[in-house]
Amino acid sequence: MKVCYLIQTHKNPEQIYRLVRTIKKTSADSQVIISHDFSSCNLDVSALETFSGVWVLSGKGGRGDFSIIEGYLDVVDWLLKRNIDFDWLINLTGQDYPIQSISQIEKELAETSYDGFLEYFEVFSKQSHWSMAKGRSRYCYRYEQFLKNLPEWQKELLKPLKAINYVQPFFRLNFSYGVAVGVRTSTPFNEKFICYGGSFFCTLSRKCVQYLDDFYKANQDVVDYYRAVDVSDESFIQTVLVNSGLFKLCNDCKRYFDFSKTRNGRPGILTTNDYSALVESNAHFARKFEVALDSNILDMLERKNMLMSREKVGKTNTV
Repeated sequence: MKVCYLIQTHKNPEQIYRLVRTIKKTSADSQVIISHDFSSCNLDVSALETFSGVWVLSGKGGRGDFSIIEGYLDVVDWLLKRNIDFDWLINLTGQDYPIQSISQIEKELAETSYDGFLEYFEVFSKQSHWSMAKGRSRYCYRYEQFLKNLPEWQKELLKPLKAINYVQPFFRLNFSYGVAVGVRTSTPFNEKFICYGGSFFCTLSRKCVQYLDDFYKANQDVVDYYRAVDVSDESFIQTVLVNSGLFKLCNDCKRYFDFSKTRNGRPGILTTNDYSALVESNAHFARKFEVALDSNILDMLERKNMLMSREKVGKTNTV
């Protein structure tokens, strides 16, 4: 059983190197694909040449639009065309880190009856994790972006203009990732093709990944629709896989996030103060970490994971 780790990155090279070292140290046969946005920062590829099964590809950056999905699917296409051997694909960023040992994560995947682990819920339902207004604003409007990457202070200044969103249904103003205007449009969703939402981060079997690749290439109308909506990365994979009805999916993405301290839709930075919550979680990975702010938390997790791995080896040897 082989796992492929797809790491989509755009910053913090040292943190990227550390994540790769942590994975390969325990799982030498794993495949690691780094899809890096070189326009955001440089990445010294030579620092990774000591590891086998590690590739660095030029990737697409972005957040809140289809570019991150496109980058993910570009790597999937790259893997499949080269017949690279993998049974599972786990997608990460350079700010993620395992909170269980890699050996334990891979053991669980080898033994599971599930085809994939991802968060999913019906967007336009009472069970949605978002308000109905939020779901409609995201996935019932086609957006045109006029400015990108506004600083936070400018977003705060523009926020009062969003009041217009609550008094009419025809268009939406969005300042989450810049300045975007959305126009109400007909959708591809119906009772047979439900709009699902959830975290972009997931762990998928090869057959799920193959289905995503096939769907992406065969359904240009749905792809084009998702290119124009807001935050497509939190709906496309769920909508395609859950509607297929072909897979046994666990409604758990196996990731730990903390959104309690933020208002901008980004998870909070995890520090040593979060250690207890992390180790008590049943998640496989957590995000986001920032070594410039607190590198001790990664040291603590690494020591804990090494100790757990040694204990499991000891138990195995005594059986």
